[in-house]
Amino acid sequence: MAVSNLFPPGWGQLRVYLAGAIEAAPDSGTVWRGAIAQFLRSELGWDVFDPSQHEQDFLSEEEKANFREWKSTDIKRFRPVIKKIIDRDLHQLLNTCDAVICLWDEYVIPGGGTHGELTLAYEHQLPVYLVLGMPLEKVSSWIIGCTTEVFASFSDLEQYLTFSYLQKNDE
Repeated sequence: MAVSNLFPPGWGQLRVYLAGAIEAAPDSGTVWRGAIAQFLRSELGWDVFDPSQHEQDFLSEEEKANFREWKSTDIKRFRPVIKKIIDRDLHQLLNTCDAVICLWDEYVIPGGGTHGELTLAYEHQLPVYLVLGMPLEKVSSWIIGCTTEVFASFSDLEQYLTFSYLQKNDE
């Protein structure tokens, strides 16, 4: 596949959505997102939307303090809060981002958000770059079908993006 087909028009100014586990991840998915965001900004001049950094930006103090507990203790209070988070994340994905970078590891399996995000990205023809945090054969065939490229590591992804960016700029 030609490089020009891997990125949307105007991809030099990309905004990338960082998909992956938050709820089940030990660090809420912040470490890998911080590292790849730094690379994308400093090396390629791209912007990112990192849902792990914005999960509670628009919640009330009471919601911030209690919404995770409400999942088990008060589903009627939990549901509207998580719907606000879902609505905001999907708005960012579908209306402000040009591509998706996703870490697929064991922490994403029990969730649903990343699965849905990748399916919607595929449906809306957004490029999806998947980084494996587990053996490829353990990744759902559906998820693989939603991807544009699959990488064994973030280093491989960074090399690919850097090479593609330089090649596209030389055209």
